[in-house]
Amino acid sequence: MKNLTILAFLLCISHVFSQTDSTDTGFELDEEIYLKILDSINNSYTFQKGTIQLGNDLATLHVPEGFKYLDGQQSQRVLTELWGNPPSETLGMLFPEEISVLGDDFTYAIEITYSEEGYIDDDDADDIDYDDLLEDMQESAIEENEERKKQGYPTAEIVGWAAEPFYDHNAKKLHWAKEIKFEGMDMNTLNYNIRVLGRKGYLNLNAISDMDKLHLVQNNIDRVISSAEFNPGKRYSDFDPDFDEVAAYGIGGLIAGKVLAKVGFFAALLKFWKIIAVGVVAAFGTLRKRLFGSKNA
Repeated sequence: MKNLTILAFLLCISHVFSQTDSTDTGFELDEEIYLKILDSINNSYTFQKGTIQLGNDLATLHVPEGFKYLDGQQSQRVLTELWGNPPSETLGMLFPEEISVLGDDFTYAIEITYSEEGYIDDDDADDIDYDDLLEDMQESAIEENEERKKQGYPTAEIVGWAAEPFYDHNAKKLHWAKEIKFEGMDMNTLNYNIRVLGRKGYLNLNAISDMDKLHLVQNNIDRVISSAEFNPGKRYSDFDPDFDEVAAYGIGGLIAGKVLAKVGFFAALLKFWKIIAVGVVAAFGTLRKRLFGSKNA
């Protein structure tokens, strides 16, 4: 998966090369050109702060202090063109304000999406045994490794909870984190999930990072959780049993990736986690060392 990010970078380099005289055999890529390419990519995005309307009067995002917001159209470009994910609808992304979309300083980002799958009954929230749920999820991941191999994906293992699930009954918000080990990856993956329940579905705020960034995510998680809310008429309390559909799963199913037996663990994981993003830092760090390490030694 890292190769996709490196490929995107090399395509940019090849574009620079194509603008030079093809007979000039003395042309060498140096760090200045590398940084200019990164700056060109990063400066092509426009971030916002303050109060943001998400969707068609669906929800409101109050960009947390220390963060910046990238709208849905630009976020789609980041996720697909830069990070190599399949096209999918997104409402935008939150980035820590000091980091770039692409480059050596990348730490983590939070994608915001919406799933309209019905009103989620939260009656089971207090009855869930999270240790048992984790074991079920771990077994499902192992069972699907052969299918992942056939599809050309790395095998996956759920190591455990990076943060045990917590449901706020009053705010109707749920968050949890898993530590996942992917075949061939030196660093385990952090899959940090926030769900904001609404009348007809839920907002997903999904943190994309490596496990060593867990403390960075946790330092800001309360602000991120409180930043998003459904607009009047779309809130959980606006549910009308005479008109609105109820989802086929509750809080436990939401944490487990809904109906695992039907869609499979890997399908659920792909829906809520952008696999290519975790390679961004490593890929660019490695490439930069290969290109310029001897000069800077």
